[in-house]
Amino acid sequence: MPLPAVPVDPLPLAVRFAAVRALSLALTAELSDADATAQSMADASPAKWHLAHTSWFFETFVLRDHVPGYALHDPRFPFLFNSYYEAEGRRHARDRRGMVTRPTLDEVRAYRAHVDDALLAALPDLPEAACTLVALGCHHEEQHQELLVTDILHLFGENPLEPALWPAARKIPVAMSAPLGWAAHPGGIVEIGHGGDGFAFDCEGPRHRALLSPHAIADRTVTNGEWAAFIDDGGYADARHWLADGWAWVKAEAIVAPLYWERQDGVWTRFGLDGRRAIDPAAPVTHVSFFEADAYASWAGARLPTEFEWEAAGADHDAAGGNQLDKAGAVEPRPAATAPAFFGDVWEWTGSAYRPYPGFRAVEGAVGEYNGKFMSGQFVLRGGSCATPRGHVRASYRNFFYPHQRWQFTGVRLAKDL
Repeated sequence: MPLPAVPVDPLPLAVRFAAVRALSLALTAELSDADATAQSMADASPAKWHLAHTSWFFETFVLRDHVPGYALHDPRFPFLFNSYYEAEGRRHARDRRGMVTRPTLDEVRAYRAHVDDALLAALPDLPEAACTLVALGCHHEEQHQELLVTDILHLFGENPLEPALWPAARKIPVAMSAPLGWAAHPGGIVEIGHGGDGFAFDCEGPRHRALLSPHAIADRTVTNGEWAAFIDDGGYADARHWLADGWAWVKAEAIVAPLYWERQDGVWTRFGLDGRRAIDPAAPVTHVSFFEADAYASWAGARLPTEFEWEAAGADHDAAGGNQLDKAGAVEPRPAATAPAFFGDVWEWTGSAYRPYPGFRAVEGAVGEYNGKFMSGQFVLRGGSCATPRGHVRASYRNFFYPHQRWQFTGVRLAKDL
């Protein structure tokens, strides 16, 4: 099955390509070479690796495969900067990426400039299939921009100094959040998945029908203040609310609060890209795992929405609105009282396993490894976050992570049966 060809005009594509590439550089402009090289855990990658890998993607699948006579910038780089594409051969171990002290950050930036110049020069003469890959590469790089932000946050959170990447003025917390409201849905058959014009990842289709039971979905996400009440009520110590795997994880990892939370002088604080601050009770809770999200829903007398319930509700909202990533700096969830209804701020866990839709088939070639082979053991998240580049998500967009992972901006929207 070939990669679906999406008609692409080279001129707007060149503008989009340049803008995406520039944002990646802006997000890493304040990093030292050491900042960009270190790796804080196996799930996270060094900033330098993200910058190089996204360049490798364009160099490999567009320049190497579609531009006659193109010579690789450095023949050693494919081994270093391939991620998980088995079809592209051997690669450096993921958990050892932090050991790649050379090339330097400046050398990686030079690599990016080489790839950018070559691709923009070739773009007017590229065949449609190659232009489709350039479009895919832009969306791929936007995914890595979010990972850049969250991986840097995790890295700095591991530093005892807890440095701020983007220092900001102290904020006055919003004292109250909007009361939780519910939007009822009568149930019935709904159309799910991407089926229109424009770009979508393969895992978003085919469009198909799903049957919903009568339910209600919350009009906002759970706040820090509400989560603090869950903690104070012994939520992390009450096995009744936890799945068996989640309870084992809580005990084994000594989990007592969301990632980056600490209680200082009786006050809950969180670490962010602006340093450590007191939590804002009205802001959406973030950096919680699926296990925590499911336990909170149980404690609250509710449940997590299915991804189909979420999409049916989210389809009526502006996917490009809300608190999403527009530029470097000020990446944090905003108080729920002023937050948009469905997109931005935090990725929202659903109760749905990440599995293929009926009729799904991975595309042929190495790019067919992009999504399909990860459809095991993970759960779907919807809606985008404050670290998601604006315009990247849509109602059908399916993010996915393992149930214990929480270094992304992940939060909770409740649902209930009617």
